[in-house]
Amino acid sequence: MNNWIDRALLDAVAALARKAGDAIMQVYARDFEVSLKQDDSPLTEADQAAHRIIAAGLAGLIPQLPILSEEDIESFEGADDQGRYWLVDPLDGTKEFIKRNGDFSVNIALIEQGEPVLGVVYAPVNEVLWMAARGLGAMRIDADGEKRLQVREHQPGQPWHLLRSRSHPSPDMQAWIDRLEQHDEVQLESVGSSLKFCRIAEGTADIYPRLGPTSLWDTAAAHAVLTEAGGAVIRFDGSALSYGDTSELLNPWFIAHGRGEIDWSGF
Repeated sequence: MNNWIDRALLDAVAALARKAGDAIMQVYARDFEVSLKQDDSPLTEADQAAHRIIAAGLAGLIPQLPILSEEDIESFEGADDQGRYWLVDPLDGTKEFIKRNGDFSVNIALIEQGEPVLGVVYAPVNEVLWMAARGLGAMRIDADGEKRLQVREHQPGQPWHLLRSRSHPSPDMQAWIDRLEQHDEVQLESVGSSLKFCRIAEGTADIYPRLGPTSLWDTAAAHAVLTEAGGAVIRFDGSALSYGDTSELLNPWFIAHGRGEIDWSGF
């Protein structure tokens, strides 16, 4: 049952994301050092500061649930007996943060039985927040206030507005785009971090295929937002992208898309 997931919980998680974003921006405003993790991905003090804020805040929420954070994988011992856990990327888009192009976000998701049932994505440079929870819908909050989100439905004959990663080009991805362009016109746009999901949830883009590595924490929060806005995130076999197996931290290839029955089996 998800009756314990309410607007108060969603607002509490959103407040944590904003607080982490403030810490990130303090580092963003000055010089900072960059180190490399064992997998050669970059790490900054902003990642670590945001992680500490989020982990402490989530630990104070009721019920207390296990936390899987990109910056503290070792402490995670698995979901609780109801399959629930917090899935966190304290700074999604560290490469974009280092490049200072603004395309990075704070991602916090609640997973239940493999599904993202609550998600908050906060872009601290523009102070824009996207959030959603099962049964509550998806919202964008910015200086103009709160707006409910709904994906758009791609119309036959119209170009596909396709989003791709800004920092992770892929030959497989380009080959997939080439096949799509044999059928329809495609408008390409490069966007960093999980903001691509949010753009589709807002109805300003149609599709984001990912034919390359991503981790569970990269996608879960924005996945929740897109789902509540009427979209979906599917694997290439047509099944829903799941977060139930935390023994494997990498996602399979997937497609995030807006409304409508879409058969991508030919691609």
